[in-house]
Amino acid sequence: MAKQSTKSGGKAGAKPGTGAAAKDAEAPKPKKSVGPVQFMRQVRQEGAKVTWTTRNETIVSTIMVFIMVAFASLFFFGVDQFWRMVVNFALGLDLSGIL
Repeated sequence: MAKQSTKSGGKAGAKPGTGAAAKDAEAPKPKKSVGPVQFMRQVRQEGAKVTWTTRNETIVSTIMVFIMVAFASLFFFGVDQFWRMVVNFALGLDLSGIL
C-alpha cells in the first residue's frame, strides 16, 4: 500500500495549521514604536507619494460643483413649485393673497 504524504509534512491524520509554522504565524508581533521625528519623516514620505491636483484641475472642479449646485437648486425649486400647485389644487386652497 502507498504511503500518504501531506503538504505540511506532518502526520496524515493531523489537522492543518497545527505544526510549528502555524504557531509562529499565530503569535502576535509587537508593534514597532517610533518617535515623533521618525513619524514626521514617514508622513512626509507618504505625502510625497500622493498625486496632487494642479491649480487648473482644482479651479475647473470647483466651477463644475457650482454649476451642478445651481442645476440641482433649479430642479428642486421647480419640483417644489409643481407639488405646491398640485396640493393647493387638490385641497381647493386659494393662497394667492398670502404668497
